[in-house]
Amino acid sequence: MGFSKKSGRYERIFNQLEELLRKTNDPLCRMATINAVLHHKMDNFFWTGFYLLHDGELRVGPYQGPVACQVLEKNKGVCWAAINTSKTIVVPDVEEFPGHIACDSRSKSEIAVPLKNPEGIIKGVLDIDSKERGNFNEEDALFLEKIVALIYT
Repeated sequence: MGFSKKSGRYERIFNQLEELLRKTNDPLCRMATINAVLHHKMDNFFWTGFYLLHDGELRVGPYQGPVACQVLEKNKGVCWAAINTSKTIVVPDVEEFPGHIACDSRSKSEIAVPLKNPEGIIKGVLDIDSKERGNFNEEDALFLEKIVALIYT
């Protein structure tokens, strides 16, 4: 998908989510809705979901796609990298990411976006996998950060 086509799709998704998320301020409901919309409207999103911090563990939350790892090994993999750096991590080829956690061997690229509450405390991450190498870039990061910010607004 080209830059303008992808941007246009993300803009439409963002607008749709703004409307849908007005119905509740419950973060879990909002996460589930975001997952469903992204997973079904974005090409090549193979697994779309949230991992949430609970008692120092990163546990699977609402998601769309095949069965996920329930708990991610601490300080290992793309999701923990996003949490530990407090930055979105874009991985064009998961096989080249040190310590990558392979919940599903069909995953080839990944993006993880930190989820912060209004006080700026990280509560988890939005994690998206693709079967295509190089599926994610800075454009995805920009729009997904904007979408994740809707959870606590």
